Amino acid sequence: MAKEYDLAILGGGTGGYVAAIRASQLGLSVAMVEKSDLGGTCLHRGCIPSKALLRSAEVYQQTQNAASYGVDTENTSLNFVKVQERKQEIVNQLHQGVQGLMKKGKIDVIEGHGRILGPSIFSPTAGTISVEMNNGEENDMIVPKNVIVATGSKPKTLPGLEVDGDLVMTSDEALQMESLPESIVIVGGGVIGIEWASMLADFGVQVTVVEFMDQILPTEDHDVVKEAEKALKQKGIHIVTSAKVMPDTLTTDNGVSIKADVNGEEQSFDADRLLVSVGRAPNVDNIGLENTDIIVENGSIKVNQYGQTKESHIYAIGDVIGGMQLAHVASHEGILAVEHMANENPEPINYNHIASCIYSHPEMASVGLTEQAAKEQGYEIKVGKFPFQAVGKSLVHGEKEGFTKIITNASNDDLLGVHMIGPHVTDMISEAGLAMVLDATAWEIGETIHPHPTLSEVIGEAALAVDGKQIHG
Repeated sequence: MAKEYDLAILGGGTGGYVAAIRASQLGLSVAMVEKSDLGGTCLHRGCIPSKALLRSAEVYQQTQNAASYGVDTENTSLNFVKVQERKQEIVNQLHQGVQGLMKKGKIDVIEGHGRILGPSIFSPTAGTISVEMNNGEENDMIVPKNVIVATGSKPKTLPGLEVDGDLVMTSDEALQMESLPESIVIVGGGVIGIEWASMLADFGVQVTVVEFMDQILPTEDHDVVKEAEKALKQKGIHIVTSAKVMPDTLTTDNGVSIKADVNGEEQSFDADRLLVSVGRAPNVDNIGLENTDIIVENGSIKVNQYGQTKESHIYAIGDVIGGMQLAHVASHEGILAVEHMANENPEPINYNHIASCIYSHPEMASVGLTEQAAKEQGYEIKVGKFPFQAVGKSLVHGEKEGFTKIITNASNDDLLGVHMIGPHVTDMISEAGLAMVLDATAWEIGETIHPHPTLSEVIGEAALAVDGKQIHG
């Protein structure tokens, strides 16, 4: 017998479960269909496990360099089995937390693969969900008033680089490695590729990054990328840009070898393993979209500013709609969709106000326009830039490389963008995000008294530097 709900959500990842919680808070009855584990990619195959490994890599490096802090350590070694155990313990704890939140919100979690049906005996409109149950029982039927598609994404691959999960991996398989290779080639110098490059180099792996574009991290500010390249090369990472991997050149024989066209010259790259990190593709297949009027463009579900598809009672959020494929973006898209269907009159998301973070070492974080994007959009700009090495806390912390860069509109002093590279910038970028939301000027950030000694002083000084008023530089 079909069960009726106010809302059914396809996918229990970060966007899906946050949407479910908000719907429950608003008094809606909610069913969430998830074929795997609650928490989705972010919790099990992305944000959390990768950051746990990055933290272990950071501690390993700090321990190896402890003598510079006056701490003598001998016979430092890496136990990668324990590294993986710690990662899994964190994932398990958070997974239990999400399960507890579902129970608290009285949200029905249905374990299986859901597909949207067209108009049927259950409903005159598309949106009934048929669930192929994981336990092998007869399909369950859900008849909701509204639907949210939150099916996330999967790693992209390249023709000729067939993933076998052992010698050739995506980030999914890399997270499950039982031992570290001596060497690895990473195809793709985007955010995920650079985080893996930084982590593995800190673990002592010989890393080569092969990037198609003329710079790694193509969407980041050029000044930040230059600083990042310098730091990564100091780790011993070999970075090759303007490199087009040649199809069908992959060979595997207790190792991997690929060929790439690098500025018109054929080059070979050999290593123990290959990591393919060329982005993520929305999960739009086999979820019943063909039974609806929902439009899919360039592989992503097309939505309006509230997340509505062409079927106004069916919404889509997160990676499946393309755009900023970030967990915190999916969460807020889920909240927006729920509040819109509940007639709460929410404000649409201003994506220019959303911070993005790269958790390599050094960390990078940004919000708003890059310098080059601001110029391309016709702004006359003023730029303030201030280095970490002039901030006392960074010397105390032992990391003096990096800077904060603030870009403003010269005509009215509006904040256009903030870009940071250095210690703990992923934690500090929220100040810049708040400034963007509040339409603050650099002057107002500079007038904010930042406590001393803190790393956050670099933000205040960069804001003062917009008008040449920095104190310590």
